[in-house]
Amino acid sequence: MRTYSCIAILFFLVSSCIPLRIAPDIDDYRVTKGKAFKRVLPEREMFVFEDPKDADQFYNYVDTKYQLNNERVYDDVPFTIGEHQFFFSFYEVEIPDKSLNLLPVVLDIFTNAALGHDEMDPIFSDGDAGFSRVGNWYVAIEVYSDLEKDCLQMNSLSREAVLEYLRTLKKEYLSTHNYNEVVFKN
Repeated sequence: MRTYSCIAILFFLVSSCIPLRIAPDIDDYRVTKGKAFKRVLPEREMFVFEDPKDADQFYNYVDTKYQLNNERVYDDVPFTIGEHQFFFSFYEVEIPDKSLNLLPVVLDIFTNAALGHDEMDPIFSDGDAGFSRVGNWYVAIEVYSDLEKDCLQMNSLSREAVLEYLRTLKKEYLSTHNYNEVVFKN
């Protein structure tokens, strides 16, 4: 009985997939420090949401909506709320899920040992050393104005109005497929 238990435990350990990094799951949006979300982002507070669309779709949306003609699309995009002028910059970032698949690596080791190879040739693991990655894309937006460096900080005077604007922007982006429609709405 003990032998069967050891074999079963060994089988589950070898065939398991060990998660090394799991990307955050954001239901609607999250306001967080940029550096805390991804190291390459600025230190400011960011409005972050998951982007289910293809790469550069948010870029195309912003370029079309604000009629920027592919100039300064990533930073200093101007918008107004009431009588106040604001600017936003955005970043499309990827945080991949990363896991270690032990079964292909163990099978490669045993197969290469049985064949008498000195070097480990990947047969079952596709040369990825047993790692698998699945990409998750996010859009992170920072907002600032001439009066405030960070309009998403907790103590910012314009925080609520800016959050409402960003929620509307996100909703419009995710629901629009032909970005030229956005120009006619404005």
